[in-house]
Amino acid sequence: MARRDLTGAVDFQYLESFTAGDGDVIDEVLSLFREQAAIWATLLDPASEGWRDAVHTIKGAARGVGAFQLGDACAHAEAAGPGALEGVKDALGAALADVAAYAHERALQSLRTPRS
Repeated sequence: MARRDLTGAVDFQYLESFTAGDGDVIDEVLSLFREQAAIWATLLDPASEGWRDAVHTIKGAARGVGAFQLGDACAHAEAAGPGALEGVKDALGAALADVAAYAHERALQSLRTPRS
Protein backbone atom coordinates (compact mmCIF):
# COMPACT_ATOMS: atom_id res chain seq x y z
CA MET A 1 0.00 0.00 0.00
CA ALA A 2 1.43 3.37 -0.99
CA ARG A 3 0.37 6.81 -2.11
CA ARG A 4 -0.86 5.38 -5.42
CA ASP A 5 -3.56 3.62 -3.35
CA LEU A 6 -5.07 6.89 -2.10
CA THR A 7 -8.76 7.29 -2.89
CA GLY A 8 -9.04 10.99 -2.08
CA ALA A 9 -10.93 10.39 1.15
CA VAL A 10 -8.31 12.51 2.94
CA ASP A 11 -6.83 15.75 1.64
CA PHE A 12 -3.22 15.28 2.69
CA GLN A 13 -2.18 18.57 1.12
CA TYR A 14 -4.48 20.26 3.63
CA LEU A 15 -2.89 18.30 6.48
CA GLU A 16 0.63 19.06 5.27
CA SER A 17 -0.19 22.75 4.97
CA PHE A 18 -1.90 22.82 8.38
CA THR A 19 1.16 21.22 10.02
CA ALA A 20 3.63 23.34 8.01
CA GLY A 21 4.97 20.09 6.55
CA ASP A 22 6.38 18.91 9.89
CA GLY A 23 6.64 15.15 9.39
CA ASP A 24 6.75 14.40 13.10
CA VAL A 25 3.55 16.34 13.69
CA ILE A 26 1.86 14.69 10.71
CA ASP A 27 2.83 11.24 11.98
CA GLU A 28 1.59 12.03 15.49
CA VAL A 29 -1.72 13.47 14.29
CA LEU A 30 -2.42 10.51 12.04
CA SER A 31 -1.44 8.05 14.75
CA LEU A 32 -3.87 9.69 17.16
CA PHE A 33 -6.57 9.71 14.51
CA ARG A 34 -6.14 5.97 13.91
CA GLU A 35 -6.13 5.16 17.63
CA GLN A 36 -9.23 7.20 18.27
CA ALA A 37 -10.99 5.73 15.23
CA ALA A 38 -10.77 2.31 16.85
CA ILE A 39 -12.65 3.68 19.85
CA TRP A 40 -15.18 5.67 17.82
CA ALA A 41 -16.02 2.76 15.55
CA THR A 42 -17.40 0.77 18.47
CA LEU A 43 -19.86 3.59 19.20
CA LEU A 44 -21.20 3.81 15.64
CA ASP A 45 -24.13 1.58 16.47
CA PRO A 46 -27.70 2.88 16.57
CA ALA A 47 -28.23 0.95 19.80
CA SER A 48 -25.36 2.80 21.48
CA GLU A 49 -26.39 5.82 23.49
CA GLY A 50 -23.08 7.45 22.59
CA TRP A 51 -23.40 7.28 18.80
CA ARG A 52 -24.27 10.99 18.46
CA ASP A 53 -21.31 12.07 20.63
CA ALA A 54 -19.01 9.76 18.65
CA VAL A 55 -20.22 11.17 15.34
CA HIS A 56 -19.71 14.73 16.56
CA THR A 57 -16.19 13.93 17.78
CA ILE A 58 -15.30 12.13 14.56
CA LYS A 59 -16.58 15.09 12.55
CA GLY A 60 -14.17 17.51 14.21
CA ALA A 61 -11.20 15.15 14.09
CA ALA A 62 -11.89 14.25 10.47
CA ARG A 63 -11.98 17.85 9.36
CA GLY A 64 -8.79 18.50 11.31
CA VAL A 65 -6.84 15.89 9.33
CA GLY A 66 -8.42 16.71 5.98
CA ALA A 67 -10.98 13.88 5.85
CA PHE A 68 -13.72 16.21 4.68
CA GLN A 69 -15.94 13.48 3.19
CA LEU A 70 -15.98 11.79 6.59
CA GLY A 71 -16.76 15.10 8.28
CA ASP A 72 -19.65 15.63 5.89
CA ALA A 73 -20.96 12.10 6.51
CA CYS A 74 -20.88 12.82 10.23
CA ALA A 75 -22.71 16.12 9.81
CA HIS A 76 -25.35 14.28 7.76
CA ALA A 77 -25.73 11.60 10.46
CA GLU A 78 -26.11 14.26 13.15
CA ALA A 79 -29.01 15.75 11.18
CA ALA A 80 -30.53 12.56 9.75
CA GLY A 81 -30.22 10.25 12.74
CA PRO A 82 -28.87 6.76 13.34
CA GLY A 83 -30.00 5.48 9.95
CA ALA A 84 -27.09 7.42 8.44
CA LEU A 85 -24.43 5.65 10.53
CA GLU A 86 -23.56 3.22 7.74
CA GLY A 87 -22.43 6.19 5.67
CA VAL A 88 -20.20 7.30 8.54
CA LYS A 89 -18.74 3.80 8.86
CA ASP A 90 -18.04 3.65 5.13
CA ALA A 91 -16.42 7.09 5.12
CA LEU A 92 -14.37 6.23 8.21
CA GLY A 93 -13.13 3.06 6.53
CA ALA A 94 -12.14 5.00 3.40
CA ALA A 95 -10.34 7.64 5.47
CA LEU A 96 -8.46 5.00 7.45
CA ALA A 97 -7.43 3.23 4.25
CA ASP A 98 -6.07 6.50 2.87
CA VAL A 99 -4.25 7.22 6.13
CA ALA A 100 -2.67 3.76 5.99
CA ALA A 101 -1.56 4.25 2.38
CA TYR A 102 -0.16 7.70 3.14
CA ALA A 103 1.68 6.48 6.25
CA HIS A 104 3.10 3.57 4.27
CA GLU A 105 4.38 5.92 1.60
CA ARG A 106 5.95 8.18 4.25
CA ALA A 107 7.67 5.15 5.78
CA LEU A 108 9.03 4.10 2.39
CA GLN A 109 10.29 7.61 1.72
CA SER A 110 12.07 7.71 5.07
CA LEU A 111 13.96 4.55 4.10
CA ARG A 112 15.03 6.11 0.82
CA THR A 113 16.04 9.49 2.21
CA PRO A 114 19.51 9.61 3.77
CA ARG A 115 19.60 11.23 7.17
CA SER A 116 21.99 14.12 7.68
